[in-house]
Amino acid sequence: MAVNYSAKEEADGHPSGGVGVPGGGAVGGGGGGAVKTRKPDNTAFKQQRLPAWQPILTAGTVLPAFFIIGLIFIPIGIGIFVTSNNIREYEIDYTGTEPSSPCNKCLNVSWDSTPPCTCTINFTLEHSFESNVFMYYGLSNFYQNHRRYVKSRDDSQLNGDNSSLLNPSKECEPYRTNEDKPIAPCGAIANSMFNDTLELYRIDNDTRIPITLIKKGIAWWTDKNVKFRNPTGDGNNLTALFQGTTKPVNWPKPVYMLDSEPDNNGFINEDFIVWMRTAALPTFRKLYRLIERKNNLHPTLQAGKYSLVIAYNYPVHSFDGRKRMILSTISWMGGKNPFLGIAYITVGSICFFLGVVLLIIHHKYGNRNTSADIPN
Repeated sequence: MAVNYSAKEEADGHPSGGVGVPGGGAVGGGGGGAVKTRKPDNTAFKQQRLPAWQPILTAGTVLPAFFIIGLIFIPIGIGIFVTSNNIREYEIDYTGTEPSSPCNKCLNVSWDSTPPCTCTINFTLEHSFESNVFMYYGLSNFYQNHRRYVKSRDDSQLNGDNSSLLNPSKECEPYRTNEDKPIAPCGAIANSMFNDTLELYRIDNDTRIPITLIKKGIAWWTDKNVKFRNPTGDGNNLTALFQGTTKPVNWPKPVYMLDSEPDNNGFINEDFIVWMRTAALPTFRKLYRLIERKNNLHPTLQAGKYSLVIAYNYPVHSFDGRKRMILSTISWMGGKNPFLGIAYITVGSICFFLGVVLLIIHHKYGNRNTSADIPN
């Protein structure tokens, strides 16, 4: 209900312009200007005259809704679940904590170990991988979602701003400078970049045949072409562009030596770009390489024996982390994710069950005499 504040104030003996005070004028009167009032504007919204509609839930509206949701969600969930199960996936944990693991000898490796520790894991694929195969590396117990970690970067520097290159943001501390030189790229995210090297071989009659791993096309297009840029200048001479800077503390080599190809070097290196997109959960995977199908008559990775050769450079044992290599195909819905299908099936089943229960209750008690008359 709207309240006429002006009339109330007048009834109390005060003018609308403010409370009278001895000695002249009225507080809030503005010295003879516009009179102030606390009365809300005479609009449908402020005077609460807007039309309203309130649904009346009846058996005729609620029961069909439950059945419709169940009949829609259950088939969708089954389709998503079956599609997810059809995705081929193979995972190898190569952390090396087990004494029998070939990588156990590399467990306590440091960032700057020279030469790097190398280990080889042999495995067998029981089923062929028909379509394109995506190779991921996975980390566990690594909290990339920590607030200080996420903020520890300079987006202007990564976008190729020359002034930020030599004067990084203070958010990068304590990885902003080293030996009085600015770090490029600065920050904790870049400093902890994953740097294991993975190579895959197929074993055929005791002969190792290398599998071609494609390192381009693994980053988001917007990251590669918009968010990350090398400093402006001679793009063919990255050494000169990054002159006056130093590498991150944990990196074995500077950013302009990440790759031999100019379009995949420096800040636009795709391995670096993929790492800089931080993960939301402490257990995550990031795309490492692509294995493209070359012949429609033959699978991308046929069933058989394979060998994974690892240059073990990335230490995780100090924080009880785990490292994995994952081979996976994808479908129209992306990678393997059974949770989404299970969620659809669960919600649909609950709705359908509630619909049946409410239908039975309505059929049994819905026609009762609801009259309030007291029988004789």
